[in-house]
Amino acid sequence: MKNVDDLIESAAELAARGLSKGEIADELNVSRETASWLVERSGTTPQPSDQSPQRPDNGGPQDIHVDWSAIGRDSKRMSAVAEAMADLLAKHGEDVDLTIGIEKAGGPIATLVARELETDLGTYTPAKHQWEEGDIEELGGTFSRNFAGIRDRECYVVDDTITSGTTMRETIEAIRAEGGKPLACVVLADKQGLEELEGVPVYSLLQVISVGKDE
Repeated sequence: MKNVDDLIESAAELAARGLSKGEIADELNVSRETASWLVERSGTTPQPSDQSPQRPDNGGPQDIHVDWSAIGRDSKRMSAVAEAMADLLAKHGEDVDLTIGIEKAGGPIATLVARELETDLGTYTPAKHQWEEGDIEELGGTFSRNFAGIRDRECYVVDDTITSGTTMRETIEAIRAEGGKPLACVVLADKQGLEELEGVPVYSLLQVISVGKDE
């Protein structure tokens, strides 16, 4: 994707397929607020040709889109990246025997990280996948019963990107509520430059920082 117009078009296509705004946010690696704006914008007239495609018009969200599809579409590249992510986590010792992937994109990455670290695998589906309108706090995420259990186990948490930190924070809290102990989190890209969340260290291969000031 090269500009905002491409994102708007993609958001419209995903909405037409029945995805919730939370799922659209996950697919496009943007915040929930940005996903809402993109979906709403897709129903309006196109931007004037003299308007910069790199920035939304007045009232639009301030966000950064991370397109890592060049990695995701190739299993060898994915394996290489997962090896690097596993290396970031390895400093926490050999006693950790569980890796939790945040669905959707975090699941495949976590599978490869778990193989590198020789741990069991679990997955968590965050509340945003159910979110369409209203208060997301009323919704809850779920752990898949098709994968490893969490209770009384130390674990790592894996996702593709951190946009606001809300999903990662939710996952950490959900793991603790299930009786598990998250020791560290790792992502491909972190838009916030976080060092920790809820007392849990956060590692990333890339930190994507917006430099500039709002006009």
